[in-house]
Amino acid sequence: MAYTELKDKWFNHYQSAEKQLKKMTEVKGLISAFNANIDAVIKVSGKQIEKIIADQAMNANQLLTNGEKSINTNEDAIRGLIKCFKGGIAEEWLIEDVEVFNWLNKTIGYDNLQMGGQGGIVANAMAVCGVDPVYVHTASSPKEQSKLFLDVPNLLNANRYGDLAKANTIDRTIDTPLIHWIIEFDKGDKLSVNGTELTCPKANRFIATYDPLNFMLAIDEAFDKKMCDPSTKFEHIILSGYQMLKTDLPDGKTGVERIEASKKIIDGWRKNNPEHILHFEIASTQDTIIRKYLVDHLAKDVDSLGFNERELIDMLEVIGEEELANACDKETHSSNLFKGMLKIFDYVNCPRMQLHMFGLYVTLQKKGFKVSPLQNRKGMQLAANIAATKAGTGSINSNDILLWSKDQKVSDIGLKELEGFANTVTEIFGKNSILEEGIFENNEIEIIAVPTIIIDNPITLVGMGDTISSISLVGAR
Repeated sequence: MAYTELKDKWFNHYQSAEKQLKKMTEVKGLISAFNANIDAVIKVSGKQIEKIIADQAMNANQLLTNGEKSINTNEDAIRGLIKCFKGGIAEEWLIEDVEVFNWLNKTIGYDNLQMGGQGGIVANAMAVCGVDPVYVHTASSPKEQSKLFLDVPNLLNANRYGDLAKANTIDRTIDTPLIHWIIEFDKGDKLSVNGTELTCPKANRFIATYDPLNFMLAIDEAFDKKMCDPSTKFEHIILSGYQMLKTDLPDGKTGVERIEASKKIIDGWRKNNPEHILHFEIASTQDTIIRKYLVDHLAKDVDSLGFNERELIDMLEVIGEEELANACDKETHSSNLFKGMLKIFDYVNCPRMQLHMFGLYVTLQKKGFKVSPLQNRKGMQLAANIAATKAGTGSINSNDILLWSKDQKVSDIGLKELEGFANTVTEIFGKNSILEEGIFENNEIEIIAVPTIIIDNPITLVGMGDTISSISLVGAR
């Protein structure tokens, strides 16, 4: 079948999006935990970076070296930015020193403040899609944080008195603002460092994070108490925020202890709603001990697992699949990544997992999972529409804009990835109709793949993976 015919075929598949969006209003409750923060967003040019280097008299050679992915000095912040600019990649590095935080605030600044953290982004996305109610956890919720939640009655958080209230009205005045810098750059921009000219191959961003509470996975006791109340009902829990943990924490405790403490808390929530689905979004976790523990002790206990291509490679590295991880890193296409998914699937024994990569989403699940293959495909198509809307318009803050991209067709890149993916499924499992229908089933597994809409000049990419994973699952009805 020619690509033009395939595009028409998938365009017809995508026509379910409006109906799926309406179905999200049927979802009776969702918890989004644990991390929400303030994102300070700014777009920088290569010339601006050059000026900072010159004004601060930074050592250019030091800025081009590979080192630890953490920020202890001003130079570390610029080194990480240059690395991401050069590769057209996205990475998040943690700021360890408050003085560097203050320097960034003064030197880089920001264009605007927006909701940050997977937990906060997912909560806003679920609320605007009509899920009612959405319970969102915040470790800190001063007015600056709370006003970034959508002004809607179905989005709730715990206030200073321990009661549930509309999230964007809460002002826990003694809480400290938690700020992440999102420093974006454009494809084709140029940067000269020590006589070496670098050209950015892909629009992306570098994230520099100062967030002492979420660093320790701090959990608000009032919120926990409300979620344990038998009157609190929900169908989904979306977990995130573990990626900032380190083996050893500043308070003398360990990251492993915090993971175990969170699991006990989540168990308390789950007892009142045994039919729910628990999804874990495993973000880029730099500490390999924490990453391994999350794979071994949290990913194995959830119903659903979400990740992008980089996070898949990171997981392969800690389960003894370094050779396959290297292959995926060198050739990051759907065929290699699917082979990696199969390894993770066998290792964690999680009933459902989803990969969101550039141009393609793939769900792999055990036969007979609560959400059928067709429901998954429809949810993934809805997610692709809303993600394209977010990229193309810059926000998804009102329900009437969510399907802005509904008349666009899937991308050539997505179809090419789907074709390679279908061929790999044929090699491993036999003939299939994935290229045309996006679904393959046998007696043990179900595979769903969806080519996506790509926006050539995105206004924003922040929180895209979180939006995709959550809507793919919750919108699959």
